[in-house]
Amino acid sequence: MAIRKLLLPLTGTAAGEAALATALTVARHWNAHVTALHVRVDSRDVAPLAGEGLSGAMIEEMMSATEKESSDRAYAVRAMFERFVAQHQVVVQEAHPNLDHATAHFASVTGREEDIVAQQARLADLTVVPHPEADEDVSSSDALHAVLFDSGRPVLISPQVPTQSVGTRICIAWNGTAESASSVQAALPWMQRAQAVRILSAEGYQRRGPGAPDLAAYLALHGVHADIAMFHSQGSVGAGLLSAAAEFGCDLLSMGAYSHSRLRQLILGGVTRHVLEHATLPVMMNR
Repeated sequence: MAIRKLLLPLTGTAAGEAALATALTVARHWNAHVTALHVRVDSRDVAPLAGEGLSGAMIEEMMSATEKESSDRAYAVRAMFERFVAQHQVVVQEAHPNLDHATAHFASVTGREEDIVAQQARLADLTVVPHPEADEDVSSSDALHAVLFDSGRPVLISPQVPTQSVGTRICIAWNGTAESASSVQAALPWMQRAQAVRILSAEGYQRRGPGAPDLAAYLALHGVHADIAMFHSQGSVGAGLLSAAAEFGCDLLSMGAYSHSRLRQLILGGVTRHVLEHATLPVMMNR
């Protein structure tokens, strides 16, 4: 299936521009449309958080300050978007069938970001999110987890520094789990267009399920020739995985996310967390 619609949640400008560049690279690869979505905080959500003991005037002041901050951020994000598309000569219009070039448009709505992003992502082929560790845009991890856990769709984490290409040399992180199988399905259209594909596997990474040779045989049925590389953990599976991807010259790593619960991974670490924190290439994740 071709990639026709991308969702790009923008919470700020620091990492937002890098994510916009990544989304545009993908859109041009597929002649797709990018919906840049900014979710404004609803000042009315502040009142229940104010607690007891605050006067009506104090709550009103908090709501007013929240509204101003929200308005200023929305203005800055939209200005960044308009400046970027003008510099890169992107056609700005609503999504339209049978596109033969990349297009984009900006949308701003008010509400809870995680709810709105998850809902919008359900009708997007791919959601691109800024790197969750990037300065003031740490809150973008809310969008990342919303897509992973509540959309049923893949998410592409943009690197802090945009790459020149996305999806020409693809690595599949394979460990036999349902999550990694889902990532293969999402990456299949990419692999059918790629110049080279490599399956990355390791003893400490493999779970109960089909092995890398089984995956290679399955991909061959879909016209994809993939070689297999066994990597070493180098102290952690995540570090070994990223090192093997870099050695291949990978510009898209596809992997399953959170084979264990999200809470357990956040407390104990894990492959997903390491990759999220340290990847310098585009990473497509699935649940």
